[in-house]
Amino acid sequence: MTDSITVSMQQTKWISDRINAKLPDSIVNYQKKNFLRAGIEWFSIQAIPASVNYFIRKDPVSHISFKNFFSHLKFSAWTWDDNLFATNQIAHPYHGQFYFNSFRSNNFSFLQSTLATVAGSYIWETAGETEPPSINDIINTSFGGTILGEMTHRLSHHVLARPSLTKGQRNKKEILAMLINPMNGLNRLLDGRWGNTTKGAVIDSSLVHTEVELGIRRFDAKEHNVLSRGKNDIYARIKLIYNNDDVDKKKPFDDFFLNLEIGSDDSSMVNAVNVYASLYGNRILSNLTGRHRGIVSAHFDFLRNEAFYYGSQSINYNIFSNYNISKRTKLTTILGGGPVVLAAVPDPYLHFGESRTYDYGPGADVRASATLSTLNRFKFGIDYRGGYFVTISGNKSHHYLHTASTSASVRIWKNFGVNLYSGYFRLEGHYQDHNNVNKDYPFIRLALAYNSEY
Repeated sequence: MTDSITVSMQQTKWISDRINAKLPDSIVNYQKKNFLRAGIEWFSIQAIPASVNYFIRKDPVSHISFKNFFSHLKFSAWTWDDNLFATNQIAHPYHGQFYFNSFRSNNFSFLQSTLATVAGSYIWETAGETEPPSINDIINTSFGGTILGEMTHRLSHHVLARPSLTKGQRNKKEILAMLINPMNGLNRLLDGRWGNTTKGAVIDSSLVHTEVELGIRRFDAKEHNVLSRGKNDIYARIKLIYNNDDVDKKKPFDDFFLNLEIGSDDSSMVNAVNVYASLYGNRILSNLTGRHRGIVSAHFDFLRNEAFYYGSQSINYNIFSNYNISKRTKLTTILGGGPVVLAAVPDPYLHFGESRTYDYGPGADVRASATLSTLNRFKFGIDYRGGYFVTISGNKSHHYLHTASTSASVRIWKNFGVNLYSGYFRLEGHYQDHNNVNKDYPFIRLALAYNSEY
């Protein structure tokens, strides 16, 4: 993660605008928990796909019996499934966020909604299909679903809490918020809150910084010569930083970072999804120069390029440090690491079931970055991530991941800028019964960027 979690002076302006807006938002102290509705929505998220599989697709695995269900309750019944990489690493976490927001949008806490996500995944694994319950599915759905769920919950509320001067603005915000978090939009409709305003609306102190890039990239996954033998394609990227007030103590998701990259290379349209979210944080090392925070964070990573693919969920402890080198020059550093709960890495020798060609296993990773910004116009950064993973489902092996990149950006006019990146990704596979396999992906990117804060 190359961007530090910072707070802009514009937060003060947003609070002022929020107070003086002609039509305050209907994000108010609406704290009554609606367990019945949350339960119905939670159950529907399972019943609808199960009904489609049973009545429309007529999929044999949907014809579960009581015998199947009771056999799935045994601990020995749990196994690893053979679904496609994108199904396990993207579709299951996305499904999990619906479990989460069925409760979160009905005013339940982060922890209560997390438990609902785990329960939803467990019920589906044991009672949704005749196939044995899957270890990787319950991890991906629960862990990834919680991260994506709280992130979409916060973002939708942030959109709704911005000042609205007209009814048309209000409705546009409702539509955008519903696209981000459909469950919350549904419940606002059911409550009669859609598009409505109210007196005494609470002040929302969160700030979202967004950078959108459109550019070209040159990469080489085969010849290891990106300049003379590389391939070109067009890519788009969005980086989003959410910050909920500049306080020393951090609660779950007071800060989070999202990176989404899409492109036209041969791998897939979605090339990268990276999410960082703070879980707990405190001010540390107060006797040293600079400002330092220790933050426990959750990470969701999905990477797919022409050389290899990779997915993981992890927990890190990070030290964020900010230094004021001069009045207009600042340095931010991040150093972190911790356990990887579960990683998925490609294995060319594996043919697990019908679709799976990748290993699963836990591991550990380290992350380090430094960003120098000056004159409110120039920014330079360097970023590294390293990982080690041991296979527990697949061929006997262990894997190393190295990703390193440098970046330079310049603001050329108002909110527009130019960004330049270079980097090198490497995945090493060491196998007990097969030859080792190393995959490399060097790249260069040049893009026009637009920055905004809301």
